[in-house]
Amino acid sequence: MKFTTVSVSYSRKFNLGDYESLELGCSLWAQVEDGEDADGITKFLYQQAKTSVKQAAMPVLKASEFQINKAKSSKKVSGDINESDW
Repeated sequence: MKFTTVSVSYSRKFNLGDYESLELGCSLWAQVEDGEDADGITKFLYQQAKTSVKQAAMPVLKASEFQINKAKSSKKVSGDINESDW
Protein backbone atom coordinates (compact mmCIF):
# COMPACT_ATOMS: atom_id res chain seq x y z
CA MET A 1 0.00 0.00 0.00
CA LYS A 2 1.37 3.41 -0.96
CA PHE A 3 0.94 6.32 1.47
CA THR A 4 1.43 9.90 0.39
CA THR A 5 0.36 11.74 3.54
CA VAL A 6 -0.13 10.72 7.15
CA SER A 7 -1.94 12.83 9.70
CA VAL A 8 -2.32 12.67 13.45
CA SER A 9 -4.67 14.56 15.73
CA TYR A 10 -4.33 14.69 19.51
CA SER A 11 -6.60 16.50 21.92
CA ARG A 12 -7.03 16.53 25.66
CA LYS A 13 -9.49 18.12 28.05
CA PHE A 14 -8.23 19.34 31.43
CA ASN A 15 -10.56 19.94 34.38
CA LEU A 16 -9.86 23.33 35.94
CA GLY A 17 -12.47 22.97 38.68
CA ASP A 18 -15.51 25.17 39.31
CA TYR A 19 -17.18 23.72 36.18
CA GLU A 20 -14.39 25.03 33.97
CA SER A 21 -12.26 23.05 31.57
CA LEU A 22 -9.58 23.61 28.99
CA GLU A 23 -9.56 21.61 25.78
CA LEU A 24 -6.54 21.77 23.53
CA GLY A 25 -5.73 19.93 20.35
CA CYS A 26 -3.06 19.64 17.70
CA SER A 27 -3.12 18.16 14.22
CA LEU A 28 0.03 17.37 12.26
CA TRP A 29 0.59 16.08 8.73
CA ALA A 30 3.65 14.69 6.96
CA GLN A 31 4.43 13.65 3.43
CA VAL A 32 5.63 10.06 3.21
CA GLU A 33 7.77 9.00 0.29
CA ASP A 34 8.16 5.48 -1.05
CA GLY A 35 10.42 3.45 1.20
CA GLU A 36 9.86 5.58 4.32
CA ASP A 37 8.46 4.07 7.50
CA ALA A 38 4.88 5.39 7.69
CA ASP A 39 4.30 3.79 11.11
CA GLY A 40 7.43 5.40 12.51
CA ILE A 41 6.44 8.78 11.10
CA THR A 42 2.95 8.41 12.57
CA LYS A 43 4.38 7.59 16.02
CA PHE A 44 6.72 10.56 15.78
CA LEU A 45 3.87 12.91 14.82
CA TYR A 46 1.76 11.59 17.71
CA GLN A 47 4.53 12.32 20.21
CA GLN A 48 5.06 15.78 18.73
CA ALA A 49 1.33 16.59 18.91
CA LYS A 50 1.10 15.31 22.49
CA THR A 51 4.12 17.38 23.53
CA SER A 52 2.68 20.49 21.86
CA VAL A 53 -0.63 20.13 23.71
CA LYS A 54 1.17 19.59 27.02
CA GLN A 55 3.38 22.65 26.50
CA ALA A 56 0.39 24.81 25.60
CA ALA A 57 -1.54 23.63 28.67
CA MET A 58 1.22 24.02 31.27
CA PRO A 59 0.86 27.78 31.95
CA VAL A 60 -2.87 27.40 32.57
CA LEU A 61 -2.50 24.23 34.63
CA LYS A 62 0.22 25.74 36.80
CA ALA A 63 -2.13 28.63 37.59
CA SER A 64 -5.08 26.33 38.36
CA GLU A 65 -5.53 25.67 42.08
CA PHE A 66 -7.68 22.62 41.27
CA GLN A 67 -4.94 21.00 39.16
CA ILE A 68 -2.24 21.85 41.72
CA ASN A 69 -4.23 20.23 44.51
CA LYS A 70 -5.06 17.23 42.30
CA ALA A 71 -1.39 16.68 41.44
CA LYS A 72 -0.32 17.03 45.08
CA SER A 73 -2.96 14.61 46.34
CA SER A 74 -2.14 11.99 43.71
CA LYS A 75 1.59 12.17 44.40
CA LYS A 76 1.28 12.67 48.18
CA VAL A 77 4.23 15.04 48.11
CA SER A 78 4.73 18.66 49.01
CA GLY A 79 6.74 21.19 47.07
CA ASP A 80 6.97 21.98 43.40
CA ILE A 81 4.71 20.24 40.94
CA ASN A 82 6.45 18.84 37.88
CA GLU A 83 5.10 18.78 34.34
CA SER A 84 5.14 14.97 34.49
CA ASP A 85 2.42 15.15 37.16
CA TRP A 86 -0.07 16.10 34.45
